[in-house]
Amino acid sequence: MRTLCASTLIGEFFVIGFAGLVAMKQPGLSVGTVWMVSGIAMVLCVLLCGVITRPGGLTAGWVLQAGLVASGFVLPTMFFLGAVFAALWWASIRYGRKIDEAKARHAAQAA
Repeated sequence: MRTLCASTLIGEFFVIGFAGLVAMKQPGLSVGTVWMVSGIAMVLCVLLCGVITRPGGLTAGWVLQAGLVASGFVLPTMFFLGAVFAALWWASIRYGRKIDEAKARHAAQAA
């Protein structure tokens, strides 16, 4: 599960960075504010890669997904991209757990 979730978070890291570049061109948004928010979100993506398996790690990931969807109020395209990454996050958790269970079964049979 950790590998799939971390891959999703790294993809989000890049999407958030590119969204920050686009958001800089929006009238009424200061460059400093855009990069402060984008930078914090990007750092959270990287930090979450290390704490996915710890208590609260998956919940923090869901909060990040909600923030990504909510960023659609600034850049409407982010409603779509946020929904796509929320679906990827869900799939990473669901299928990652199935893979972990299959690995555990295989290890138990080999032992």
